[in-house]
Amino acid sequence: MSLHRTALLLIDPLNDFIAEGGKLWPYSREVAEELHLLDNLRRLASAARECGTLVVYVPHRRHVRGDFDDWRNVNPTHERARTLLPFERGTWGAEFHAELAPRAGDVVVGEHWFQDGFANTDLEHALRVRGVDRVLVAGMRTNTCVEATGRRAVELGHHVTLVKDATAAFRWEEWRATIETNAPTFAHAVRSTADVVQALAQPEFGA
Repeated sequence: MSLHRTALLLIDPLNDFIAEGGKLWPYSREVAEELHLLDNLRRLASAARECGTLVVYVPHRRHVRGDFDDWRNVNPTHERARTLLPFERGTWGAEFHAELAPRAGDVVVGEHWFQDGFANTDLEHALRVRGVDRVLVAGMRTNTCVEATGRRAVELGHHVTLVKDATAAFRWEEWRATIETNAPTFAHAVRSTADVVQALAQPEFGA
């Protein structure tokens, strides 16, 4: 399987999620640090670029105060966001982590409002026009945006590999629910960063 038919999806590598001082970092810290999340995300992105695999950034909506004021059905996550204001547009917390910033040749797609990186964005178009049908899914947060995007990718016909130690959640129970219980029911593979980096180094990558 050609490397040029594979893309690494980096979901929400934003300061508020994964950087010291981020609004959501206190919730993510324990799982992220034990998994070495940041190191693994850097390794994945570097390995992908070195072998010519497309790196695609799938960012969360950068919120503006009042975003949900006239919504008829505000879900619990958005209700909490009204108070905490994560990823507030124009702030440091809404920026990509400095060590995971997009580089020349990477693709940044439109912002998703909730969990599915394909919903109301150009992600599927960005993949299809480049002939991509295999995706490596990593980033934040395991049981929300990572799982939702992985599930949708399968529904759209993509081969999906979840990189289990390159995604973190607020609690271990959440991480395990996706990686150990849910992912094996929809993902084609659940692999470690080390395994994926090794596979990317091969002339032909088969996840």
